[in-house]
Amino acid sequence: MTSPENAGRLALEAAAAVAAVLPSSEELAPGDPQPGTEHVARLFAGAAVSELTGPITGRVAVLVGEDLVSALSSSPMGGLDLAAAVQPALDAAAGVLGCSAGAARSVDMEIVVDELLGGGGEFTAVPLLGSGISAAVLVPDVTLDAAVAAEAGGAGASSAPSVPAEAGAAGDGAGLPAMSQPQLPDDPRAGFDNVRPIGSARRGIEMLHGVEMEVTVELGRTRMPVRDLLALAPGAVIALDRAAGSPADLLVNGRLIARGEVVVVDEDFGLRITEIIDQQAMA
Repeated sequence: MTSPENAGRLALEAAAAVAAVLPSSEELAPGDPQPGTEHVARLFAGAAVSELTGPITGRVAVLVGEDLVSALSSSPMGGLDLAAAVQPALDAAAGVLGCSAGAARSVDMEIVVDELLGGGGEFTAVPLLGSGISAAVLVPDVTLDAAVAAEAGGAGASSAPSVPAEAGAAGDGAGLPAMSQPQLPDDPRAGFDNVRPIGSARRGIEMLHGVEMEVTVELGRTRMPVRDLLALAPGAVIALDRAAGSPADLLVNGRLIARGEVVVVDEDFGLRITEIIDQQAMA
């Protein structure tokens, strides 16, 4: 059996990796790892879960507050997917655990703990702290135990970064921080005397500045019957609904925001912007 101290240390390291890349308008730091309860999901507004693959299996979840959920849904680029925004954070956590994260999926808050644990068990929760509790990382204890065992055997040692000095400087020698930071209460109806309510301030679009989005340049479109599609072969020419010399469209997550001229940059294609369709979207 692995020691609770090592499991807590690894959970803290995974949370620190998540804090470094999770969209936020303020710097986040991991709080104290603690046993998770079914009440933890009620403290947040959105959740994303990812399957772990590789030497370590299981699942990992990231819970976020109302401020990020609102910022994503009201983005001037159109509603953005929470799972896609949180994917880099899940990838970072998986890297610390010595494995890879599959495609993230958004999960209803009522079932996130069940989705995390699958067949049951216990899990560790690590709050991410800014001016209040902004998010949390949840990892099943069996996954932490497996990761610690792999690390001890040399399988995961190279993928686990050290805990930031400020997080463990006041700890007990095992890398855990002193129990002086706000805790996730066992019951969401109590324990808020010293904790700022989650999402009490609207962060705005600045929260999304680090979120990667799919950018597509479109030369034109057309419609074809299935028989013509099946007849396509090398050398076939498809006429598009765009005249030669017309500007190409720049789409962000499928939304048209600009047009421009196709250029060549170091032997790669590029787009020189000539027109902004929605100035507010680029603010």
